[in-house]
Order: sequence, then structure tokens, then C-alpha cells
Amino acid sequence: MRFTARFGSLAALLALALTASACAPPQEDRSSADDEKSSGGRLAIARSGDIDNLDPHLATAFQTLEAMELVYDTLLELDPSQQVQPGLATKWEYSEDGKTLTLTLREGVKFHDGDPFDSADVKASIDRILDEKTAAVVRTNLLSIAEVQTPDPQTAVLILSESDGTLPAALTSTNTAMISDAAITAGTVGNKPNGTGPFTFGKWAQGQSLALEANKDYWGDGPFVDGLDIRVVPEESSILAGLRAKEYQVGIIGDPAIIQQAGDGLKVERTPELGYFPLFMNSERGPLKDKRVRQAIACAVDRQEIVDAAVFGEGKPTGPFASPTIDAGVFDGLPCTQTDPALAKKLLADAGYADGFAIETIAIQGENGAAVNVGQSLQAQLESIGVRMKLVPLETNVYVKRWLAADFDSALSGNGASVDPQITYAKYFTTAGNFQNVAKLSSERLDQLFAEGKATTDPEQRAEIYAEISKLLLDESPWVWLFSGFKYQVLQPDISGFVPTPTGSLKSLRDVRIG
Repeated sequence: MRFTARFGSLAALLALALTASACAPPQEDRSSADDEKSSGGRLAIARSGDIDNLDPHLATAFQTLEAMELVYDTLLELDPSQQVQPGLATKWEYSEDGKTLTLTLREGVKFHDGDPFDSADVKASIDRILDEKTAAVVRTNLLSIAEVQTPDPQTAVLILSESDGTLPAALTSTNTAMISDAAITAGTVGNKPNGTGPFTFGKWAQGQSLALEANKDYWGDGPFVDGLDIRVVPEESSILAGLRAKEYQVGIIGDPAIIQQAGDGLKVERTPELGYFPLFMNSERGPLKDKRVRQAIACAVDRQEIVDAAVFGEGKPTGPFASPTIDAGVFDGLPCTQTDPALAKKLLADAGYADGFAIETIAIQGENGAAVNVGQSLQAQLESIGVRMKLVPLETNVYVKRWLAADFDSALSGNGASVDPQITYAKYFTTAGNFQNVAKLSSERLDQLFAEGKATTDPEQRAEIYAEISKLLLDESPWVWLFSGFKYQVLQPDISGFVPTPTGSLKSLRDVRIG
């Protein structure tokens, strides 16, 4: 599918992102002083992977983010339709010149240790993210913030070095969670979670379970259960068996093959995900240093066959801008216009690898249960052009460590995205991007384009900018974009209040009731 066929969709998405982030928010507030929090038992949740650290600013694994978003709050939140809504900030407003963003903070919010939340915590949290020593995951997304001023406890003013309409969307990420000034000063963030979220951190038995307790002082209506017991069940087939036996109320499943076995008696939430599944390639290793080799792999892959064989049709082939609302161009920028093994072989021969070569591919296990299946499909396809993949499945914590260090020839796992493509990719493909080490691709032209995309507010103009970025990414092929899939949650029929989202967020567990 050529980019011209999906241009309007990209413009529409960018319009949605800009409308959500640059306009005054609807004045919605979950809190209600008149509502009493009810006690409704503990909720047992099963998933195949464990958390890998306790610092929300450093978290990259889906399992960790899903847990930390229940312990920590963010200044702003995304609703199920991906519109920006109030969080710890009830109002946000840009100045006329776009150089300041003023946040009005929610009153009466307390951290789990009883300390009040105020603007000093906002400043401390943002300053910590911006400090290069922290190595915060989304530092790149906040680089336009030159200073955080705190004129009073309920007001935080972000002084910007340049106009940046992406900030409200960026401030919805769990990686920008609000942490107490005291915890940052004491250096306890990584070992004593202390947020303002609906649940407090309880007992963590690494590799086995995590207990979260209801925060009775939470500013919102809930939570309506006494706590959550998140259990690590490595085999997703065992999660489904446990759901059938009513051992768990909620199951987080990533493997479409297991989802298809759910059957009657269970509720399956199936949501097109705001994310994508790529083959990451390390362009500083061996044959992968040559762009023609990377392009050959990208042209040899039959994405629809992978979707059909590896994820049972539960996905859609995609290019770089993967989203449920974008019909993404798969080949626009590549030397092929469709899957073309013959051209792939020629590219390899031109690069001096007519006899092929071998690469190691690490694949995440756990919540991305389909990674090994995808790897096996890729093995078979790439064998036909002489590329021999050695597939190495790894547990989440081991995989994430190697991925962050770019300690791989190639790697397989799902990757999250944002409603704004700037937030999705600037951290990877700009010179200052904090994940540039993983992507191994940046240039003056990409830096320029991302800067223009950040500063531009017209959706059509932004669509043109990101169209060019998409072509450049496919031309260089640092990764092979494969498909965009679905997020799944399986629930007992007596569970109410859970709302699925394209990000796979579990934040609505604060509103869940049993029975």
C-alpha cells in the first residue's frame, strides 16, 4: 500500500493528537467526595512475565509499566479513545507564544507515605527525567522543557525552549510518573515505590508474584477491591487453564493461539494495539552493516504469511507508522514494491553475500508470547535467501537488558507506540534520542525532520513530514516492521468496570468490581 493511500489517515491521527494535546481539556474529574470506597475482595491476575525493576522512569518492559501505572500517577492521562484527560493536573494551558505550559494541580493528593503532592514534586520528577545521569526512558520527549517553575504548591509552569505541542501527550506516559521530591532526594525510588496511585506496593516475590494493596486515600472514586495479586505463570496455556478453574479473575495473554482457545464462559477483550512488532537489526554488526543486506531482509519477508502463520491472522502488516487508525505503507522507501525474494538475493549478492550468512536473533518470552512463533516463521522465510537465523528465546529481564545494551544481531519483541509519531520515534532516530544506541540510526536530515514535526501544528504539514521520515526509515531499514496486532485480556464474567485500551493499560483496574 503506497503512502498516498493512507495519507488522510495519518493526517487524521495527527489531528487527533494535536486536538488532544494542544487544546483546553474537557473538565472531567474521576474523584467524588460523596462516593465511599467499597471493599470487594482481592483480584487475582495472571500473566506470563514478572516486573524487572521498580523505577517508573527507567521501566521498558510491558509487565513493569502495567504494574507501575497502578502505583504511580501521571500529570495527564489517556482515555480509551487516546484523548488526553486530566490526571494529577486538572488543567493545562499554553501561553499565546507557546513557550510556557501552565499546569494546575489536583488538591488533596497524597503519596502513599502520607506526604502531600505539590508542585515541588512535579519539578523534582521532571528535573530527574531530564538529568542525563538518570538515563530516563523518555528524556528525549521532554527536552523542550528548559525550566520548571513553582509559583505556588498547586501550580507548575513549564518554561519551554521551543514551542512543543507534544508535551501533554508525553506527560501521559508512566515513564513520566510523578515521584516525591523526598524519595528522589533520599535515593529510594528504585527500592521503595511511593506513588499517589490507586494501589500501594506490597510484597514482591521475584519471578512468582506481586501484591498491591488498595490505597484508601486515593483521590479517585476507587479502588473497589482490597488489593491485587499479580501472579507469574510462565505458560500462557496454564493461565487459560487457571481462568477456566476460576483460580484467576483476570488473565493477560499475548499469544493469539491461546486466545482462540478461550471459548465460552470467559470474557475476551480484544483491542487493536497502539504498537508494532518489528525485527530489530543491529546495523553495527557483521553483514548487517551494509544497508543492502538490511533491505534484502526487509524485501524477503512476507508479512501477511507471518500474521497468518505465527499469530493466526490476529494482526495487520505495517510499515513504521503502525496504529489501529493508520493503513501504513509497508514498502514505500524500500527498493521492492512487494515481497520479492529474487530481488533480496540480488541485493545480498551485490553486497558480497551471495552465499548468505548466519545471525543470532534473541526473542522475548513472557507477555509477548508470539515472539518465538514469529521467529520461526522468519527463519523459514529467510532461509530461502540464505540468511540463517539462530533463534534464542530469553526471559523478559534478560531480553530487556540485552536489548537496551544493543547486545544482539537481531531481536524480536513487540514495541509500544504513541498517538503522536514524534513521541514514538524521536527517542530512537534522532542524534539526542536516548534510545539511539538501540536503533543505530540518526542523521542531520532525520534530526531536521523530527524538529520540524515537533514544531509544526498543522496536521497536513505534519503528515508530509512524517511521510518523509517513513521513507527514510524504510530506505535505511534499521528494523523490519512486520505487523501491528492486538492487546488481549481475559476476564471472568463477574468482573465489571474494566476498560481495554489500545496501549494494553491496566489502569482501569482502579474501577473494577468483583460480582
